[in-house]
Amino acid sequence: MCQYNYIELMNNAIAGFSKLSKDEKINWIATNYFTNSTETVAIIKQYWNSDVALQKLHDEFIENTISNFYLPMGIAPNFLINGNYYTIPMVIEESSVVAAAAKSAKFWSTRGGFKATVLNTEKIGQVHFLFCGESVKLQLFFEKIKKNLLASTEHITKNMQQRGGGILSVELKDKTSELQQYYQLHVTFDTKDSMGANFINSCLEQLAKSLKKEAQDFVGFTSEEKEITIVMSILSNYVPNCVVRAEVSCKVEELVEKKIDNPQEFAEKFVQAVRIAEIEPFRAVTHNKGIMNGIDSVVLATGNDFRAIEAGVHAYASRKGSYSSLSHAKIEDGIFTFWLEVPLALGTVGGLTTLHPLVKVALEILGRPTAKELMQVVAVTGLAQNFAALRSLTTTGIQEGHMKMHLNNILNQYKATFEERKAIAAYFVNETVSHASVVALIENLRK
Repeated sequence: MCQYNYIELMNNAIAGFSKLSKDEKINWIATNYFTNSTETVAIIKQYWNSDVALQKLHDEFIENTISNFYLPMGIAPNFLINGNYYTIPMVIEESSVVAAAAKSAKFWSTRGGFKATVLNTEKIGQVHFLFCGESVKLQLFFEKIKKNLLASTEHITKNMQQRGGGILSVELKDKTSELQQYYQLHVTFDTKDSMGANFINSCLEQLAKSLKKEAQDFVGFTSEEKEITIVMSILSNYVPNCVVRAEVSCKVEELVEKKIDNPQEFAEKFVQAVRIAEIEPFRAVTHNKGIMNGIDSVVLATGNDFRAIEAGVHAYASRKGSYSSLSHAKIEDGIFTFWLEVPLALGTVGGLTTLHPLVKVALEILGRPTAKELMQVVAVTGLAQNFAALRSLTTTGIQEGHMKMHLNNILNQYKATFEERKAIAAYFVNETVSHASVVALIENLRK
């Protein structure tokens, strides 16, 4: 058995895969991993774009491309943000997310809308290095050469400075209490409308080179101290000072609607649900996941890096030592207020924003926003999604709406006919949808 597994693994290994043509890559995958290679090739190729130039563009986004993996792009209208209406593009595969966001938008559009404020836009990068001498000596050296370090980056920062951005500060941080000989150059940036990853990393690598050269030339160091070891230079996706606040508020009695006939009771229960997420990590993770349903979908639609956003947001949710809710709620003097503060390092120029045709469409729908405006839109979408989820949880329960939206996916999975769909839709008008009950009904109809 062991010998068989080893031979099978060897058969699936390949040298020089990246040098194969696209068709050769597909054929290798189909032959080695599927019994029906012809069908597999057809599935992979059916998602190719018929526009050759557009397909070439997609192929060059990443390496070893074999096809396109499509996600639905939906629209949530009626978002009243800071007095202006927005129609928000959302890219996501999960049922009910777009509908819930749109429903929240409509709800709050008649109650004053969303307010959003960018609190700060600082981004962070670090040069991580080792120094074998005394901390005091390194600090004196740093103060002496700090201006030279900044001057060495001017050829990189010139254009950014003309747009009002650039390097805001450089600090030396002593981390030797946590790791022997470990120090940082902790650098803050403002990258204006670009996410700025390449800009930040280029600046950091230049600072690292200059730091090493300055150390070599510094007469106050011994020969051993001159040999500063640069470990790495890289931006951080944790941006606790690149934060936006989004909020909604209204009189408690104005919360009344079809499913909220007792607004005071609803508001109190809603606030308690948020407080539970503030103190209970098991609940907070799912609570924040709902917020990220909204945030990630707009981040994806606008060509930004949702993995970076996710990592930074969840670190921010843990900044006080325990994982907690990103959103908060209160009732004060008869006013219900619901808000969140979230770190979002976003861009509206550079990267996919200028390459992906649908990203251009999304940004056009949003009115060609600045990075700050996009931060506000994204935060508001997260808050809207969270409000919709909590409203369902504290009233009818999450499954009633979600499973009705999910019903279509189940019907597609079982290839339901038009007549079957009609019968099933009629049956579930007053019944709770579950996967098991839908499957049972399909099987019954087919008998």
